[in-house]
Amino acid sequence: MTGPSTSRTASITRETSESRVELELDLDGRGTSDISTSVPFFDHMLTAFAKHSLTDLRVRATGDTHIDAHHTVEDTSIVLGQAIRQALGDKSGIARYGDALVPLDEALAQAVVDISGRPYLVHTGEPAGFEHHLIGGHFTGSLVRHSFEAISIHAGLTVHVRVVGGRDPHHIAEAEYKALARAFRQAKALDPLVDGIPSTKGAL
Repeated sequence: MTGPSTSRTASITRETSESRVELELDLDGRGTSDISTSVPFFDHMLTAFAKHSLTDLRVRATGDTHIDAHHTVEDTSIVLGQAIRQALGDKSGIARYGDALVPLDEALAQAVVDISGRPYLVHTGEPAGFEHHLIGGHFTGSLVRHSFEAISIHAGLTVHVRVVGGRDPHHIAEAEYKALARAFRQAKALDPLVDGIPSTKGAL
């Protein structure tokens, strides 16, 4: 097997007039996290993502949350995607694909990830009105898709997320993030049977 020659880590800082994000990750971690984005529910989701993807993650983000959580969530997700892409390197030796079906009480979500280098998101199944629901006082349901889109685009991932069922908005959102995390965990894993880059093109 031809695997990565260096550790799969990244550290990125991004600052705009709307937010400042500092993020560090290790794709070969144990799922430890230290998250502070000033959006408490998003902190909860990123903590779950780190834990269930076995990615060590440290995030410090501040932004114009007095206006809306949108900019801070979006910019943090952009940086997370950029860091994932950087840490993956040339993607040599990875499994590439992952699939997970995750329940949280009455909610059930499925995610499929392809570390393809071709950004694409298909996101379906959230119940009518979910996008308008305020979760935890700051986070609107619409930000789930927006976050996934930013991560997918900037990490170069093809991602399919489907809500199979659910009633409670908190449960639905958390099942989605955990499903994405578990699918990503499989996809980023180093597979001893993979020789080089898992693509007939020779590049991802």
